[in-house]
Amino acid sequence: MSTPLPELPPAQKHRVIARGFTRTVHGVTDWDAPTPVVEWRARDVVGHLATWLPALIHGGSTFRFAEGPSIEEDPVGAWTQLSTQVQDLLEDPAAAEYLHSNPHTGQDRPVPEVVDSVYTADVFFHTWDLARSSGQDDTLDPDLVHDAFTGMSAAEEQLRPSGQFGQQQPVPDVATEQEELFAFLGRDPRWTPTRPA
Repeated sequence: MSTPLPELPPAQKHRVIARGFTRTVHGVTDWDAPTPVVEWRARDVVGHLATWLPALIHGGSTFRFAEGPSIEEDPVGAWTQLSTQVQDLLEDPAAAEYLHSNPHTGQDRPVPEVVDSVYTADVFFHTWDLARSSGQDDTLDPDLVHDAFTGMSAAEEQLRPSGQFGQQQPVPDVATEQEELFAFLGRDPRWTPTRPA
């Protein structure tokens, strides 16, 4: 019996989640397509992931990610370069020597621990956005969906004011837990891109 995704060590968990996002990235045919996040195009989903993590880590530690290709010119390359660097970081025992301090993530925490706690789940969530935008299979790992939804719901009073996600959206009458999760995160759980008539 395989270990549930939420219980995997950080490097293994990231590898599985990043693999799913990479598969979705390679299935995108229109990088200017709309997404469930109103102000974002498909390329902006990748742009978000490729920029906020380096900014966070660089702002609180001496660890540095190498700059990747332009999001506008090469979103696939930008994602691939960052994903590879994150995986290498999580697999390197010596990386724990890099400490990160930030008022939102804590003081003097190993950089790999920060990445695992705030970034890997974001890749997981945005896989849904990109899959929906590009008409691909958006089914996510049910164990991690359950873990995320129950954990975030329990901490809603602390999380909602942070502005990290949108307002609660209506939940369909008969909803899956994945639909409940994305409604909680501020997405219309049954969003589909508008196609030209």
